[in-house]
Amino acid sequence: MIKHSVSIFYPAYNEQTYILRAVEAAREVGERMLKDEEITGFEILIVNDASTDDTGRIADQLAAEDERIRVVHHQRNIGLGGAVRSGFKHARNDLILYSDIDLPFDMMELCKAYRLIRYYEADIVSAFRYDRTTEGIRRLIYSKIYNALIMLFFRLRIKDVNFAFKLVRREVFDRIDLKAEGSFIDAEFLAKANRLGYKIIQFGTNYFHRSRGVSTLSSPAVIIKILIELGRLRKEIMGLAPLEPES
Repeated sequence: MIKHSVSIFYPAYNEQTYILRAVEAAREVGERMLKDEEITGFEILIVNDASTDDTGRIADQLAAEDERIRVVHHQRNIGLGGAVRSGFKHARNDLILYSDIDLPFDMMELCKAYRLIRYYEADIVSAFRYDRTTEGIRRLIYSKIYNALIMLFFRLRIKDVNFAFKLVRREVFDRIDLKAEGSFIDAEFLAKANRLGYKIIQFGTNYFHRSRGVSTLSSPAVIIKILIELGRLRKEIMGLAPLEPES
């Protein structure tokens, strides 16, 4: 069975609290997979979205100490969508894992996702959270409504659209042009991939709620921006047709 190289990337804005832990978790799983001869190599990519704290300095220090770590710095903050697009663009390896830097799941789950993408010949592995009650009832309700809207508007049967665990074959991005600037980026990516006929599989994972700092994903401003981008991009997404099989 063909082995692959893996890129793990984290979008980061003012994440000085989490960055060291996140990089160590990615390095640990990468080194284990190398030792077990599952992969041919790995890199860790930090996309610093114009942080105003020490995130950029810490990231540069980590990169100076380990050649497998790279940093992309944005001169101005372009939001989650822009940071995710930047990560997918600059990742160099065969498979790309996108994750939040606050480690909402055990990074060792990458081993499982990697086996799934190979054995089931999938293009994308998208994880969903088993239990989200630690987030509070409001965010749980928002999430259920949002996932239902995505299924309704795009006929996309994904249990947890915005969960930041997506392992993707690099070649998928040769055919997908992402445009969302905010948190709609996950739905845009999965919906476009689904319309083009890429194979998406899902698996469940334990979820670890952010222990420090504050998430803004359920703020009114973020929700309004998601709905605006949903409306703006829906026609383009639904206009996509399945790719012709390669001869």
